[in-house]
Amino acid sequence: MRIVVGFLRSPEGRAALDAAVAEARLRDAELLVVHSFRGGSRDDEADIVAYRDEFERLEQQLAQEGVRYALREFVRGNAPDEDLLQAARDEQADLIVIGIRRRSPVGKLVLGSNAQDILLQADCPVLAVKAPADRS
Repeated sequence: MRIVVGFLRSPEGRAALDAAVAEARLRDAELLVVHSFRGGSRDDEADIVAYRDEFERLEQQLAQEGVRYALREFVRGNAPDEDLLQAARDEQADLIVIGIRRRSPVGKLVLGSNAQDILLQADCPVLAVKAPADRS
C-alpha cells in the first residue's frame, strides 16, 4: 500500500503528516511525502532554504519512526495540488492525506481550491484532516 501526503510548514500540514504517518504504521504502508514549489520570484531563496532544512529534519524523524518513506520535491511550476495528484497517480497511491484549514461561515462555502481540487480529482480515497484548534 502507498500513501501520499503533501508537505507544508503549517499546522494543517503537520496534522496531515501526523495522520499519514499513523495510517502508514497502521497499514504497514509506504509513505510518499511530496513538496511542491512553483518556482520563480514568488519563492525566494530564504523560503526554499527553510523548507529544505525542515524537509531534512522530516527525513530524520521518519527514519526514527520506522516507517518506509520517500521524499519528493518538485519545482515544475505546477500548483501544489497538481504535483500531489500527479505523484499519487505515478505511484499508484492507495490513499492521499491532506490538511484542511478551519473556515469561517462564509469560507465554508468553498473548502479551498487546492483541497477541493484534490478531493474532486483524486483517483483514490482522500483523508482530509484539520489541525487541532488553537486553545490559546
